[in-house]
Amino acid sequence: MINDLISEAEEETRDIFKEIEKLEFINSNLVIDAFNKFNVVETDFFETTGYGYNDIGRDKIEKIFAYILKAEDALVRTQFISGSHALNVCFFGLLRPNDILLSITGKPYDTLDEVIGIRENPSSLKSFGINYYEIDLLNNDFDYDKIKDFITKQKVKVIEIQRSRGYSKRESITIDKLEKVVKFIKEIDKDIIIMVDNCYCEFCEEKTPTEVGADIMVGSLIKNLGGGIANNGAYIAGRHDLVELCSERLTLPGEGREVGPSLGANKLILQGLYFAPSVVASALKLSIISEYVLEKLGYLTSPKYNEKHADIVTAIYFKSEEKLIKFTQGIQEKSAIDSNTVPIPAPMPGYDDKIIMASGSFISGSSIEISCDGPIREPYIAYLQGSLTYNYGKIALINALNKIV
Repeated sequence: MINDLISEAEEETRDIFKEIEKLEFINSNLVIDAFNKFNVVETDFFETTGYGYNDIGRDKIEKIFAYILKAEDALVRTQFISGSHALNVCFFGLLRPNDILLSITGKPYDTLDEVIGIRENPSSLKSFGINYYEIDLLNNDFDYDKIKDFITKQKVKVIEIQRSRGYSKRESITIDKLEKVVKFIKEIDKDIIIMVDNCYCEFCEEKTPTEVGADIMVGSLIKNLGGGIANNGAYIAGRHDLVELCSERLTLPGEGREVGPSLGANKLILQGLYFAPSVVASALKLSIISEYVLEKLGYLTSPKYNEKHADIVTAIYFKSEEKLIKFTQGIQEKSAIDSNTVPIPAPMPGYDDKIIMASGSFISGSSIEISCDGPIREPYIAYLQGSLTYNYGKIALINALNKIV
């Protein structure tokens, strides 16, 4: 039954797959142009240690990322532990005591609760006197009236926009929606810094946040742009002056980006970026057939298979704790690594609810490899993302679907 539905899905979504392949070609062309423009050579792979002074390969990688992301500058470092860490560095780099941080996509990822001070922590933004407010989306779009009212009455330093949904039920933010709200905000107050959390979204659309007016954006290398090859790290890209501020928060004032050894990671970062257009295309294709088949089986997904995809994440509404657990276990069972491990709900740092997570990845926590996770709370949503190749993802999907049918 499931194999028949998968075959039907592939037939019915053939035109959508062709559009994804066109996007893959555009992004591949962009990457190779960047490699050629900045003359990547074998000596760029050499590692630096200690302080990391004069790391030519590392500096070249940052120029390549800036080019690809259509930004003035970029900071790409393995010293970033995660996307959340890069977001933390960006917040502390840009904000000062008594400044206002405003999120216009509701509450950010749970992992930022203690960073912001939503949950008390003596090292939070709140503890430094930085004020935080949020405005929820309205019908999966920005609440323009509330945004205008807020930024007209108060001087906001940074507006944060999280494009991907996290563990929320809202839709992810497309570039079209982002471009419209950026223009709207800048017409009211051009000095507001618009910061975009771009995790899970790179190479899913032709344009980038900085290309449509965002001032700065953040992403992880164990998601899209790492291609499943970069072992860790993240990037911050955007206006040169803002990237410089962030570099001095990552390391120290006065030294900033001049320090930070690559420790042999340059080759992996470049190779991961080289494969990223193909890997993201595989992840998008897996999302499409997952959504098609699950809809046929009576489950609600977001997005639907024929809707625009802003990121690689598919939210699946199981409305049953048992089915959420079984589906996640089915993904783990056909993963490359730790397939004998049975995921169970458990507490996880940074989250209020127990989390179940399938991540049989070559790189620990890598979301671009086939993975599935979700909080154990109603309506029991699983968040499926990634796949280094389409067929490996399809094998895991078939196994997971058989667990719930």
